[in-house]
Amino acid sequence: MSYYFTLNYPKNLKPCSVSDLLRQLLIPRKWRHFLRIGQKIHINGSYRYFNQLVYPNDKIELELDCVDSQQGTYPASGNLPDIIYEDQDILIINKPAGQKTHPNLAEADTALNDCATYLGFSPFVVHRLDMLTSGLLLVAKNPAVVPILNRELTTKIFHREYLAVVNHAENLLPNGTISLPIGQDPDDQRKRMFREDGLTSVTHYQVLNKFTDTALIKLRLETGRTHQIRVHLAAIGCPIVGDPLYNPVCESDEFLHLTAYQMSFNKPFSFDKVQVKLPQKKIKF
Repeated sequence: MSYYFTLNYPKNLKPCSVSDLLRQLLIPRKWRHFLRIGQKIHINGSYRYFNQLVYPNDKIELELDCVDSQQGTYPASGNLPDIIYEDQDILIINKPAGQKTHPNLAEADTALNDCATYLGFSPFVVHRLDMLTSGLLLVAKNPAVVPILNRELTTKIFHREYLAVVNHAENLLPNGTISLPIGQDPDDQRKRMFREDGLTSVTHYQVLNKFTDTALIKLRLETGRTHQIRVHLAAIGCPIVGDPLYNPVCESDEFLHLTAYQMSFNKPFSFDKVQVKLPQKKIKF
């Protein structure tokens, strides 16, 4: 199957070679090779060699027929997702707390099953949210944009920000960085913990509002480890309200006060920046 993308080289950028253009767009090396040997990149309607220049306002057309589209199949759940943003390549939904991102076994009620109901086909995974975490979840409509977005995640172009309510507000500075390695908890396979031999993990936070014993904080991930925010906040003595794994005073009827409320990224195969924010009315705390 072929995928087609069209864009204009921005007016404010200096001329660059076709090769550099494709690198700027984060197109994988393998795909760049196929674009070259198949002459599947046209500038203003004609093929241009990779060492030739692209100029402001030039129209760029790409045809990708080398995309590996291997992907799990997600049967439709029959439920529609809460859509926050959509374009021809991307869908961003508001995942409710308590719902898995994708099936681990044979479930058919996950967020991706809901997306399959809306799209009429199986979406492609880009990133995940913990089951108990609510908020913005991005999925791809086609496999061509997945490696681009993955590269944005690894190069820190793709930013995700969270809101949380934590206990023991007195332990927090107005803002700070938590840099503690995270690994598996040997006593509980469900949990992660701070451990010296763990993976490098960095979380930045800012206090937005302090109350008697709790605080509303904004968090930005520099790495993306399992349960990273939950483990980091618990490790500094400020567990998230309603966290059944890491907050010892969690009540049985509480929900995890953690939501992914904002994300920003470069739209794949373009130079446009996208910022999506969860509406205030959809934040449940």
